[in-house]
Amino acid sequence: MTVRATEAQCQRTVVAAARLGGWFVYHNRPAQNGAGKWRTALQGDQGFPDLVLVHAIARVVWFIELKRKPNTLAPPQLAWADALRAAGADYRLVWVPDELDEFVQQLADAAPLAKPTTFVAHGDPLLFDQETST
Repeated sequence: MTVRATEAQCQRTVVAAARLGGWFVYHNRPAQNGAGKWRTALQGDQGFPDLVLVHAIARVVWFIELKRKPNTLAPPQLAWADALRAAGADYRLVWVPDELDEFVQQLADAAPLAKPTTFVAHGDPLLFDQETST
């Protein structure tokens, strides 16, 4: 039986790859409240994307929502996606783990600091194989 990576594992892979490529990463992490329930403290509208990635040298800002099939975007997530796209932002929905390798490669390609190295997540999304480009 093949075990598919969780969304959280894939997110850790994306964050690690982004940092290796010189990206700034923003993510709100949930915390457990006194009642033992997990909540993400926020001020603003619900449904904001999972990650904001900024690369100063490449002059790009990406808003990233990670989803694992068969999950779908909730209405507040759809509203954020529509609003960001309407404002001209680069919003990306990444289906993980299916599109993980492709997205990690996009991070490397977009970031000048990462061009000499190709990052490929194999099997365990917490591990990277580094293949040097020639």
